[in-house]
Amino acid sequence: MRVLITGNMGYVGPVVLRHLKAAVPDIEITGYDAGFFAHCLTSREGLPEINLHRQYFGDVRDLPDELLASADAVVHLAAISNDPMGDRFEAPTLDINFRASASLAQRARDAGVKNFVFASSCSVYGFAKGGPRKESDPLNPLTAYSRSKIATEQALAQMDAGDMVITSLRFATACGMSDRLRLDLVLNDFVACALAHGEISVLSDGSPWRPLIDVSDMARAIEWAISRPSSNGGRYLAVNAGSDEWNFQVRDLAEAVAQAIPGTRIAINRDALPDKRSYRVDFALYRSLAPHHQPRMTLAETVGMISNGLRAFGFSDKDFRSSEWIRLRVIERGLGSGRLSSDLRWTVTTNETARATA
Repeated sequence: MRVLITGNMGYVGPVVLRHLKAAVPDIEITGYDAGFFAHCLTSREGLPEINLHRQYFGDVRDLPDELLASADAVVHLAAISNDPMGDRFEAPTLDINFRASASLAQRARDAGVKNFVFASSCSVYGFAKGGPRKESDPLNPLTAYSRSKIATEQALAQMDAGDMVITSLRFATACGMSDRLRLDLVLNDFVACALAHGEISVLSDGSPWRPLIDVSDMARAIEWAISRPSSNGGRYLAVNAGSDEWNFQVRDLAEAVAQAIPGTRIAINRDALPDKRSYRVDFALYRSLAPHHQPRMTLAETVGMISNGLRAFGFSDKDFRSSEWIRLRVIERGLGSGRLSSDLRWTVTTNETARATA
């Protein structure tokens, strides 16, 4: 099986690569990435990309058609990946996350790709009172990032997919250890705070709900989606990817981290204005369609793996929110040095088809 992964050099990609190599016999994986975060390594095991068949570098807005022609499945991870970056770079977010994604799917169909997997987000539910949100419930995207995800989902649902099967995985909020760890995600941030400061500062009153998913469980969902037949969910499917047990209030996450890292204090801003990003999610559809690819990690296991991973490379950065573990800071430094333009393209000359083979 030949799989093309866009955005493979980010936070999720290295974990997906390792999982697919172990789970799918005779798989051949090609990576395509702009390389914004290639240097943000948090592992001593070497470059994750050594397990790829090929690595190409380039902007996803310019992905060559020939890479699609040789793919059985496309896993589309490339995106401006969180709310702070989406708010700061709203126009490029719409261009990359929506327009480039919709175009990529159409070109994949024309190239004969069998399965197209789009990494969407449960953040499309935004602020949702009442019970957990199902796929059929109204959407309430509050940010440029979540709006771009919904726009792409709508384009994918409306396009003539031909024989291609499309799966939009509405992932819960990512967390867990990776070769390119991000610390701008709520659980990862809490673990880093506990280790660096001995205190977790909860900026809200702790009441907002968040569904979470470990990156290793995201990889399991992607494994299922790259070979999903249309008889299992339809030619186009948007599905919440995660588990009911991983719906937590923010204060629950802080308490779980404090319990795992003794001596950690918790400071909750009980005078904070209500956080509008609060929603629970129903994962029953995913459970029924993918019973053999359900999440396996527990919250305690994920916290332990993040903590152990940070300790393994001597993490002690009290100013980590200004570091390269915060994706917005990496982009800001690229802009400040003149290496990135305001539309988030490299200003230096690059070879769009540069290849590295393992």
